[in-house]
Amino acid sequence: MPKADGADERQTKNARRAEAREKARQLREQQRKKERRTTLLLQGGIGLGVIAAIGIVAVLILNSTQPAAPGPRNMASDGITIGSDYVAVTTPGLAPDATPQPLPENAPGVVAVNIWVDYLCPACGAFEQANAETLRALIDTGTATVTIHPIAILSNQGASQRAANAAACVADRSPNSFFDYNELLLTSQPGDGTGWSDEQLIDFAASAGAGSSAVAECITSGEFSSWVTAATNRALAGPLPLEGTDLESVQGTPTVLVNGDQYLPANIGDSTEFQQFVLKAAGEDFTLNPTPEPEEGADGGGGEEGDE
Repeated sequence: MPKADGADERQTKNARRAEAREKARQLREQQRKKERRTTLLLQGGIGLGVIAAIGIVAVLILNSTQPAAPGPRNMASDGITIGSDYVAVTTPGLAPDATPQPLPENAPGVVAVNIWVDYLCPACGAFEQANAETLRALIDTGTATVTIHPIAILSNQGASQRAANAAACVADRSPNSFFDYNELLLTSQPGDGTGWSDEQLIDFAASAGAGSSAVAECITSGEFSSWVTAATNRALAGPLPLEGTDLESVQGTPTVLVNGDQYLPANIGDSTEFQQFVLKAAGEDFTLNPTPEPEEGADGGGGEEGDE
């Protein structure tokens, strides 16, 4: 019976992901309609642009004066690591002004993928669109961990920061939903760069399985906004909290490292190029699609722990 339970759980997760993808499609359509309305309004004058500029300046001033605050749990490296069964590696929250802690090295043969993303970065969206299935295959087969580092570097920092804060909220309150949430944000980017409303960010969280009131309250309050600012500054200034890499700091997004080697593709949307890079970085003994080990009463590794 344990196998049947495991199969049922996988079916439930697959159904939830399918529902989340459909929700993402609907939200993209809503966003396109919003963009068309915004275009019509902007054609009427520059007033909205002035208001938007004032709003961005206000956000930047607010961010620069925010006191240091503890970071989200499960992100002591300024990123959240997702392993087998999409279960996050748990860590305490990073204390204010503390140095991010590098994660322990993976077991031999398990690749470490690290990705720094700005959720409004078009190239980040293109990378995710092209490589989401490859990243899932790496996790599903136990051949890699994927660590996501949300930062906010775009000029429209307020929107990027709110999205990164929302991701931090999911990491803190519902870490095992993070991978799905990250994928939903990156594959459902608004085309006009204005970002999502809090309601949309909360809706995405619910679609990813993180629909608790605690997540919603964290998103609307901007609980981890000051951490996003600090984590972004740390990523840009360096050094990165990784062992075995020559890269000192993040220069743009997405920054993708595989076993410490930076991925610099000719075409960010080429999934074959990324797969070949993973194979090269991992070494000769690595295979991208190994035969999975037989499951013996696997219970998902406590995948629901911390999802409160």
